[in-house]
Amino acid sequence: MNILFFLSPKQDLMYVYDDFTLRQTLEKWENNRYASIPILNRKGEYVGTLTEGDLLWGIKRHHGLDIEAAEDIPISSFERKRDYLPVTVNTSMDQLIEAAMNQNFVPVVDDRGVFIGIVRRQAIIRYCYDKSRRCEQASQMSQAACSAQV
Repeated sequence: MNILFFLSPKQDLMYVYDDFTLRQTLEKWENNRYASIPILNRKGEYVGTLTEGDLLWGIKRHHGLDIEAAEDIPISSFERKRDYLPVTVNTSMDQLIEAAMNQNFVPVVDDRGVFIGIVRRQAIIRYCYDKSRRCEQASQMSQAACSAQV
């Protein structure tokens, strides 16, 4: 199974650039309810993952912060708890599932390291669930066919 089957392409996603300010990031994030988003550089390469917690702890460090001051704080100055590890389009299904067990989404990059999208954990779970149901139904049908022959 090719992981591109699960890909949510970059143009359909919310992400921020590493040169965004805190204010730009907050304004972009305001209308979306994501817990974490990809960070890209201007070349389109995946830099890391920014979480709501990263923002909250960064804001705490800048005590007395107001929205005007947020225009001067680069988002790249915020510490990140951890970055989600990206995969390539050639990654095996086993490796993809392993990565998704530890992160909400799996960033996907091309051979040049350019971000092309994400695979959401939900898409992988749905695939595994559907496959399990098909196997279960096939097993039940086989048992019924065997019973009818006896």
